[in-house]
Amino acid sequence: MFEKVNGKVVKVDVGMAGGVVARNGAMLFYTGDVSFAPHQIPGAQGMGGMGGLMGLAGRAMAGEHERTMLAQGNGQVHYGFAGLEVHVVHMQPGAALRVEASRLLANTAGLQSSVVSVMSSGGGGGGGLMGALRGAASGALTGQGMFTTQLSGQGAAVLLAHGGFLELQVGGPNPIVVDPQAFVAAYGNVQTELKAALSWRDAVGRGSGEAMQLHCAGQGVVYVQASEEKL
Repeated sequence: MFEKVNGKVVKVDVGMAGGVVARNGAMLFYTGDVSFAPHQIPGAQGMGGMGGLMGLAGRAMAGEHERTMLAQGNGQVHYGFAGLEVHVVHMQPGAALRVEASRLLANTAGLQSSVVSVMSSGGGGGGGLMGALRGAASGALTGQGMFTTQLSGQGAAVLLAHGGFLELQVGGPNPIVVDPQAFVAAYGNVQTELKAALSWRDAVGRGSGEAMQLHCAGQGVVYVQASEEKL
């Protein structure tokens, strides 16, 4: 699978991995017989052809997900992006990885991928169009996007972060509360819910992550970057 070369670069044998999906511009160099083709995350444009509010949500969904390329063949590819720190997550069946689209560098092609509303993994936000619109309102305050990428199955994924990673274990009696701008990903059976830390009247216009908090409960791991800087 993926192997860290240093804190900012990973390498992978594409043939052994069964293909690799990576964000555009992430390939640094490769050796061997490797081909690259555009790749579409399932669901990223599922509502884009509809009118009205659903069309708006669909266009936002498509716009918030990075364009990706599928690498196939036999050879070794090195990946990195913008000098950011990398972290490899080895995934097992039954566990899901939810990661901000801008913070996903690459993943093995055999993983099942989809796009979900940031509210659909919470405790009461709801999915679908209304969940998307609630996510849009929260995203305007937190700087977090409306949608996130969900990966499941057996394989590996590579995360990106500013300033390194904090790996927080979720599973105690109390949720872990994260600044949404520092949130990178959640792995395992982790439920996330955006909650207002201030009243809406106080929060409007601040554009601060402190106006909203991301509550993480369940069982698993939450990855946080050591910065609030957006990727």
